[in-house]
Amino acid sequence: MLTHIHIRNFAIIDEVELELGDGLTVLTGETGAGKSIVVDALGLVLGDRADAGAVRHGEARAEITLGIDTRGLPALRAWLAEQMIDEDDECLVRRVISAEGRSRAFINGQQVPLASLRTLGELVVDIHGQHEHQSLMKPEVQRRLLDHHGGLDALADQTAEAHGRWQAAREALSAASDSVGERAARLDLLRYQLGELAALDLKAGEVEALEAEHLRLSHGERLVDGALGAVAALYEDEASAHQLMARQLRLLDALVELDPALAPARDLLRDAEIQLSEAAEQLRRYGDDVDNDPQRSQWVEQRLSSVRELARKHRVAEDALHELQSQLGRELEELDGLEARLEALEQAESQAQKHYFQLAERLSAGREKAAASLAGQVSTLMQELGMPGGRLDVVITRLPRERARASGIDQVELQVAANPGQPPRALTKVASGGELSRISLAIQVIAADAGSTPCMVFDEVDAGIGGGVAEIVGRKLRELGERRQVLCVTHVPQVASLGHRHMRVSKLTDASSTRTLIDALEVDEKVEELARMLGGVKITERTRAHAAEMLARAESG
Repeated sequence: MLTHIHIRNFAIIDEVELELGDGLTVLTGETGAGKSIVVDALGLVLGDRADAGAVRHGEARAEITLGIDTRGLPALRAWLAEQMIDEDDECLVRRVISAEGRSRAFINGQQVPLASLRTLGELVVDIHGQHEHQSLMKPEVQRRLLDHHGGLDALADQTAEAHGRWQAAREALSAASDSVGERAARLDLLRYQLGELAALDLKAGEVEALEAEHLRLSHGERLVDGALGAVAALYEDEASAHQLMARQLRLLDALVELDPALAPARDLLRDAEIQLSEAAEQLRRYGDDVDNDPQRSQWVEQRLSSVRELARKHRVAEDALHELQSQLGRELEELDGLEARLEALEQAESQAQKHYFQLAERLSAGREKAAASLAGQVSTLMQELGMPGGRLDVVITRLPRERARASGIDQVELQVAANPGQPPRALTKVASGGELSRISLAIQVIAADAGSTPCMVFDEVDAGIGGGVAEIVGRKLRELGERRQVLCVTHVPQVASLGHRHMRVSKLTDASSTRTLIDALEVDEKVEELARMLGGVKITERTRAHAAEMLARAESG
């Protein structure tokens, strides 16, 4: 629920802080004192459009801060967590409007787009009395309210889930059907491409081996000459490395007899002589074994050319042709089995559609029954609220099958006739703000826990009523306050007397400025305020007694 609202430099308010509690809170005061300004400020902090005129004259900016207790509000907590701006059990919403008309919005200290305030506001507050703030104007809200009144929430959720599964099955079938249309041409192309790849019969790793062999064959003569030249220089020439090494070994053998300390060096040289002999033998064998076959060289070049040409054709790397062959083979298998898969998808889509419409028909039947109940109860309450002859109709229009949606096969619209002899019209067509507020009140009382918004604000729902009807309005608001947090701006003492809390809005004016104050009233102050509302300028003891009696009657129920 809302815990407090702090308003600074907004309209004629310089600075007020209003502590809010549960139950019904009424705001009263003289005409022009600024009662509805509080409602306007609440609308602004929850995302209404603003301009520079919202800023108190002579100030640089207006600032409105709203505190919300998020405990017991799972939808709000989930949304805040999703936005990564959740913070314990309290949410602080702030709106700053500059004198130039610029605006900034914050949630828990984090700057957010204005649309985020509107989203949050829809989860928290429902403001009645101004068309743009009423969630009941929205067709989806009217439908959900009807479903809740009829105990159809679970069935509506099941219907929505079934619709999602049906749509997914339709999309899968559509994609498969498109594939069937292209299947024949694709099969021909795949078979041709796989034929080319099979004819090439490229093995994994073969491209690397072919390139190595091609390099070797291209430089065969140079490799042989180099290897045999090395053999001659190391072992066969008159001044070969082997002869030089052998001569030095003989000298060292003689010197070792004179000094054994030379033995390690002599032994290393002897090991080197052995390795030199082995290297020369390997080089000799290499020179004898190198294949300079021109036919083999030509075959390798042609093989590489075929690989490169096919790789360019498929726009893949040469060493990826082997994997491409496997990939195309898998696709061919899938297309070969597409007809069987298509049959399975058609069956799945048909079953999903059947299941959805079974649930949708049950939901539609439940809505028809709930519509009669809701219309009857709300119409009865409208009579009590000073609208004789008024009635509510819940119009359910069956949608064609092709327009079936997640919410079912019905279009739900609340229509009202506020006066006898008038044809029912959509809520959006109700001309009188007072009538609309009372109609909304009647609907909300009948389905008091149907909505998800924890706070409801009624701005002068008592317009144009008085006496017994006004008391009924007040009692209905108080009854609603037992379930929700309710704020009500009122001019009517019968309504004001039934508040759990009473706030008085007053305007102070001097030669240089005007400002608004809001005071929470104690019992004696409530009596004085109700007496003022009853008696006008001159307040008598009889008026005070009447006010006290009204309060006592409200408290006694």
